[in-house]
Amino acid sequence: MSHPLPLYSLLLILVSSCGSTAIAQLDQDDVPRDLEQEVGPVLGDSNVSYWEFGLKIQSEGNSSGIIATLPIPVDWREQQVEIVREKKTDNLKRLTYNNITKPMKQLVIKANRLAPGETAQASVVFRVNKRDIDHPVDPKRLRFSKSPPSRVRPFLRPSPYIESNHPRIKALVKKEFDFGDEVSDYDQVEKIYNWVRSHVEYEFDPVIHECLEALDSGKGDCEELSSLFIAFCRAKEIPARAVWIPGHTYPEFYMEDEQKQGHWIPCQAAGDYCFGAMPEVRPILQKGDKFKVPGSKKPLRYVQPMLTAKDASGGISIEWINRRLSEQDVAEMTTDQ
Repeated sequence: MSHPLPLYSLLLILVSSCGSTAIAQLDQDDVPRDLEQEVGPVLGDSNVSYWEFGLKIQSEGNSSGIIATLPIPVDWREQQVEIVREKKTDNLKRLTYNNITKPMKQLVIKANRLAPGETAQASVVFRVNKRDIDHPVDPKRLRFSKSPPSRVRPFLRPSPYIESNHPRIKALVKKEFDFGDEVSDYDQVEKIYNWVRSHVEYEFDPVIHECLEALDSGKGDCEELSSLFIAFCRAKEIPARAVWIPGHTYPEFYMEDEQKQGHWIPCQAAGDYCFGAMPEVRPILQKGDKFKVPGSKKPLRYVQPMLTAKDASGGISIEWINRRLSEQDVAEMTTDQ
C-alpha cells in the first residue's frame, strides 16, 4: 500500500518558531457515546501496541537554528494515546509539542547548532490503545446531513489532489450516482464505494496523483482510491475526509441519525473489502486532507516531517523513525526504566 509519510531528505531554509501547547481536543463527533442510543458505528475489540516516532537529523556542514517537526498520534474516539518514554541525543534541546489544528499534533525537535558530520536523534514511544470500529448498528436510520455543523463543512470543499468541484467529477456523480429515494442514503455511499473499487485497479506508485489522473488511467493505490471516493462524496454533498496511519490512508464519510448526531463512518478504499467498519491496529496520525503549516505557502494534503534552519549551507537531512515495537523491545524498554 502507499506510504503517505515516507522517509524525507529535505531542506527548508526558513526561520520558524513552534511552541508547546496543550493536548489536542477531540471533535464532538469523535467522542464515545451511549451505546444504548447508538445507531452508527460502535467501538469493538481493543488492541494495545507500542510505537516509536521520531527523526534522525544528519548535518553535512555547519548548521544552526534547527527546528524539525513530525506528526504524532493523538486521542480519537477509537484511539487513546499515552507517552511512555522520550529519547534524545545530548545535542538537542528539550522536546516540545505543537498543535497545528485540533486534533493534530507535532513533536518539535530543536538544536542550536550541529557540526559537519554530526547526527542528532529524538523519538517518543507511545502506548496506543486502538479499538476496532464495527459496522453501524442500524445503517438504514442514518441520513445525509442537510446542514452539516461548521466543523464538518470544510470536508465538503476541494483539497489537494481531491478535485471535488471539477466539472468532470460533478458530471460523473450526476450520471452514475443519482439513485433516487428507492436506495437508502447509506447504501448510496456503498454504491459509490463499489464503483471506485471496480473502476480503479490497485497499483502502488510512490508518486501521489490527482484523483482525475486515477480516473483517466484506471489505476491507483490507497491515496488515489481514497481521493476519488472522497471527491465523489463531496460532489454529492456528503462530507468525507482522509485518515492517515503509518504506511496507509483510508476515507471516512459523515452521516447523521434522527437526533442530528453526527457519525464518521470509515471504509477501506484499497485492500480487503471493508465498508462501514475498520479493524486497524496502526495508530491514527491525522484526519483530514488540507492542512496549513508554518513554512508552507500552500495547504498540504497531510502534515509530513519537516525541517527548518537559519543556516544549513552545508546541507542537512532528516530520516523519519516510524516503527511498531516488538514485545522484546517493550520488555527491554521496561527494564531500562
